[in-house]
Amino acid sequence: MPPSVHRNLHLLALGSNASVESSANRSLLNRALDIFNSLSGVTLRCSRFYVTPAFPAGAGPDFVNACVAVESDLSPAEMLALCHRIEADLGRVRKERWGQRVIDIDLLACGDRVLPDGETLRRWMALPLARQMKEAPGELILPHPRLHERGFVLVPLADVAPDWVHPVLDRSVAQMLAALAPEEIAAIRPI
Repeated sequence: MPPSVHRNLHLLALGSNASVESSANRSLLNRALDIFNSLSGVTLRCSRFYVTPAFPAGAGPDFVNACVAVESDLSPAEMLALCHRIEADLGRVRKERWGQRVIDIDLLACGDRVLPDGETLRRWMALPLARQMKEAPGELILPHPRLHERGFVLVPLADVAPDWVHPVLDRSVAQMLAALAPEEIAAIRPI
């Protein structure tokens, strides 16, 4: 397929804590990646896999997390729909916010797009944790409003897109990772 002038760079975070066995969680991530790899016109760069503590603490067993960079002609909304379809195909049922899950695929960013607008993004970025645990946006917010504060996202994202720059914070993934407190990343280990 010839290159398209409309290709979008999508950054995705994948996680699973379906089992206490990290090998089972890693297998689920590999199945999700296989589905992406089977799509025509999609290019993946995948991070290493990492074991990370559940967030928030007590939300189930440790996660296995990874990030991927996907080049595709899909719009952000179409990519999000594909992520949700893959989650459903792998058995994800959305019951509890931030609970134990078979698979979680988050669309972190699409190039330098800000959706739906800067004001809405900033409002979600400033939401206190207690409200984050209870509220979810009813629309696609890009970049993901909390990616800059989560080691379990930034560590694997630095493997695939260390130079991607947050369009609102004007900081690269490497800079955002370096700004995290050491305890935020201490328990994250590659497998």
